[in-house]
Amino acid sequence: MFQIGKTLVSEDLIQEEFTCNLSACKGECCVSGDAGAPLTAEEAKKLEEVYDQVKPFMRNEGIQAIEEQGKFVHSEFDQNELETTLVKGKECAYVRFSENGTALCSIESAYRAGKIDWKKPISCELYPVRVQQYSSFEAVNYDRWDICSDACTLGKELQQPVYKFTKDALIKRFGKDWYDELSLIAENYPAEK
Repeated sequence: MFQIGKTLVSEDLIQEEFTCNLSACKGECCVSGDAGAPLTAEEAKKLEEVYDQVKPFMRNEGIQAIEEQGKFVHSEFDQNELETTLVKGKECAYVRFSENGTALCSIESAYRAGKIDWKKPISCELYPVRVQQYSSFEAVNYDRWDICSDACTLGKELQQPVYKFTKDALIKRFGKDWYDELSLIAENYPAEK
C-alpha cells in the first residue's frame, strides 16, 4: 500500500492487469453478487432526479423492483450505505439485456442517448476498483472476482494495469493531480521493488 493525500492505495492497481471484456463476460458484474452497486448520497438524489428519463430504457422487471423497493435501497450489511435496487435479489434493477444477452446499464443508455447528463454511479465506472471510506482516509483497492477472469486475461494481453483501465473514473473520483501522482508512483514502482 502507498498513500496519496488522504487515500491508501493498494499496489494491486499498479501490479495487476485488467481490461473489461464485455463480449466474453456479458456484463456479469451487473448481474451477480449479493448487493447492488454502491451509491453516494448525491448519486441517490441524482437517481431520484433522472429516473423518469432512465425508465424508458429499463426492463419491466427493473421498473417493478423499483416501484416495490424504491430507486435505491439501504444496504442490508450497513444501513448507512446506499446501493442500487436489485430484481429479486439478483441483477441490478437498472440492467437491461441486449439481444445477445449482454447486461447493459439503463442509466448509461439514457446518458448516451442524450437524455441525462450523468453516466452512471462512480462505483460502476471504477470497477474493478473499490473505494472504502474510513474515518480519516479512503482505501482504494482492486476487487478480484472470478467472473472477471476474461478481463484479467485481456488485460495481460494488452499489458494494461488496473489504474490505466480505470483512468477516467479515477480522475473523476479523485482528480487529475491524484491520478498524476499515482502514475508517477507506477512509473517508478518497478525500480523500487
